[in-house]
Amino acid sequence: MTQAQAPLQQFYIPEEQSIYLLSHDDAKKLKDWVALCTTQLEQLGYRDIELIGKGAYGFVFSGVTARDAQYVFKFTRVTLPQHLQDRLEEEAFMLEQVDHSRVPRLIAFQRLRNQSILVMERAPGENLEEVSLREGRLSPRLVVRIAAQLADILRSLRQESGPAGRPIVHGDIKPSNLVFDAERENIALIDWGSSVFAQLDENQQFVAANVMELMSDNLQQTNARLGDVYFIGEEQLNGGLSSPRFDEQGVAGTLYALASGQSCRFGHKAIPATSLGLPMEFARMLDGLLDPDPERRRHAGDYFLKEMPRIARTVMFDLETSPPTPMVPVWVRPAKHEIDTVVYSSRKSFLREEGAPETLSDVNDVQLDRYYKNFMQGMGETEKAFLAAVSRLGKYPVVGGLAVRWETDGIYIDTSLNLHDSHLKTAFVTAVNNMVNLARAIYRRGIFKSCLFNARDTLHIDREGPHQAFELSPGMRLPYEVSAAPELEDRSRMHSYFEDGPDPEEFLILPEEIMTSLEALNTIHHTGMIIFEALPNHLKIHSYYRLLDPDREEEFRRRLDDILSAIGLIEGLGVSGFMKMPYKDTKFFPHIERLPERYYPKNPRTEDSSPTVQRVEDAL
Repeated sequence: MTQAQAPLQQFYIPEEQSIYLLSHDDAKKLKDWVALCTTQLEQLGYRDIELIGKGAYGFVFSGVTARDAQYVFKFTRVTLPQHLQDRLEEEAFMLEQVDHSRVPRLIAFQRLRNQSILVMERAPGENLEEVSLREGRLSPRLVVRIAAQLADILRSLRQESGPAGRPIVHGDIKPSNLVFDAERENIALIDWGSSVFAQLDENQQFVAANVMELMSDNLQQTNARLGDVYFIGEEQLNGGLSSPRFDEQGVAGTLYALASGQSCRFGHKAIPATSLGLPMEFARMLDGLLDPDPERRRHAGDYFLKEMPRIARTVMFDLETSPPTPMVPVWVRPAKHEIDTVVYSSRKSFLREEGAPETLSDVNDVQLDRYYKNFMQGMGETEKAFLAAVSRLGKYPVVGGLAVRWETDGIYIDTSLNLHDSHLKTAFVTAVNNMVNLARAIYRRGIFKSCLFNARDTLHIDREGPHQAFELSPGMRLPYEVSAAPELEDRSRMHSYFEDGPDPEEFLILPEEIMTSLEALNTIHHTGMIIFEALPNHLKIHSYYRLLDPDREEEFRRRLDDILSAIGLIEGLGVSGFMKMPYKDTKFFPHIERLPERYYPKNPRTEDSSPTVQRVEDAL
């Protein structure tokens, strides 16, 4: 049976710009809004109010009742159009239809003045995206345990005997929507904002309460909502009629991401599930769920729901493993203050070389993560995974940069990655190695660059309008660190700000005075980056500098001051950035098609002399 599929127009953008990149006025509005929500909850009798999440559509708080019950409160942004604000009430209705021990139940939906508030139980633990970022790849045993619980939830949602009497599609299953109780290793599925009643069952037959409903136009147009495109499947992305199969794809993307230490589903061609040390049967089933062939996906989905109870009875061990070896240098340095990392990349030119539509030709924003959802269509799966891997690096307290150059014989990578939390090294190295392996599986010629900086060090300068010059505030200076390093005897290894020429996608032309100071800085041994982001009423200067020749600190400081003193000469709008590595230490890697197969051992006792035994079936 074929269905006409109309593309969904409303893209879901869960990321929110760092508060340290907002203008002073916007940051104040955000803080005031959070304070107002907190006050409203306190007036309703709740205590220990805490902001635990925010996104494009609203804010999520936690609080405690007078009887010590843990609740979650979801607010919509009052600036949203009314039809988007109404979705919170629809979410409350859908959540009320679900009765499952792994789904926190609805407490109430309230309206306070013009503000809608959704109140629900709070599941114990933290979301699995946070666990993944801290731990890296989850152990095969834990992945299988989580899979068993997800299969149990999906079987329940597609039963027509539940409170709603018809199958329900969650529509946005992903690691950040799964709360993980580490003590019991149990999960809870949250955020039902994309949930709908299924229009088709798992066999692609219409689900309808009566004949009149079958004849209506409602079954010719999708009621599906777009979840996070890093995890949803093709049918949901392309506007197909809603089906329980949607959630199978969300589960597949989630399990793959957790097993591989990634933040998306797209890397499965270069880093297949069969290369992740999972049990062979489970790995092949997971690859089947991610297969481009719809029939194979459906077969794997049926197998997943039918066979997971049996697979869950497997006795598995947490095998001892050595920390991963970084494929490119990773430096660990203690942080002197908190770091809020932001990634800026030459992504648009990278995508354009892949033939993607120029949907963002008029957008010049440092935090382009927020717009990924709008322009990933048209790219190859591995290219998407590579960009997501670079984005994942920015979720760690890291500063520096990287440059990837693709040639016919392989790839050449220069990096300066400085991690400021030693406890996260294993997970961060896993993320870096994933990025390298994904890059190796891309066959093309071109250059990709990315800078990682601390948004807390960003300088903000406001003005009345684009015709007014930017004016430096008293005492404003570019921050930098000083670190002794041996002199380079071979000057040819000195990296340059101007290594690969100007980025054709950066439209801000800096004044000659700033360029002269950058050229002078280029002769001093240091590493760092500086990005100018000129907006009509606001200038942001993002930077990271580490001086490697302490004897020239006075000159270095003077050159940085000269750059700032010339900002009043900046004309035009856009972004212009420059990056300098500490020295040339290019790593070469040959191309690959995919990583080789690697499975969980059939007899794990031979792999580990003192394993911790645990039955996966205890998850159910």
